[in-house]
Amino acid sequence: MLPLSLLKTAQSHPMLVELKNGETYNGHLVSCDSWMNINLRDVICTSKDGDRFWRMPECYIRGSTIKYLRIPDEVIDMVKEDAQSKSRNRTELNKNRVANSANQRTARSGNRNNFGNRSGQLSGGSGNNALRVGASGQGNRLLAQNNKNRK
Repeated sequence: MLPLSLLKTAQSHPMLVELKNGETYNGHLVSCDSWMNINLRDVICTSKDGDRFWRMPECYIRGSTIKYLRIPDEVIDMVKEDAQSKSRNRTELNKNRVANSANQRTARSGNRNNFGNRSGQLSGGSGNNALRVGASGQGNRLLAQNNKNRK
C-alpha cells in the first residue's frame, strides 16, 4: 500500500499529524498532494509539551515537516479492499488478454499453403504483375488477364 493512496482514501476522515518539532494536529483531512502537503479542517493543535491547545477552522501542513500520521483503522481496511479488488481485476484482464492473443494467433495462422502464404493472398511482387496463389489454381489465368489488359 502506497502512502499517497492511503492519504487519498483518508480524505474527509479524522487523523492525527505529529510534526518533527513535536506539535500535534488533530483534524479531518481535506486534501493532500504528491509532496504529502495536507489541508486539515476542524483542527485542534497541541503544543510540544502538551500543555497548550489551539482550535483552528483549517490549517495547511507542509509534507516535509510531518513526522508521522495516525489514520483510523477503517481507512486502512478500505485501502486494503481497494488494492485487493484492483489486483483481482488486473488478473482477470491479464487472463482475458492472454486468451484473446492466443485466439488471434490461431486465427492468423490458419489457411497456409505450401509457400507459407495464406490462400487468397497475393504473392510474388506488387502491382498488376502479382500472381494470386489459391486453392483454385487460377493464378496463371489472372496473370494472363493482367497481361492482356496492358496491351
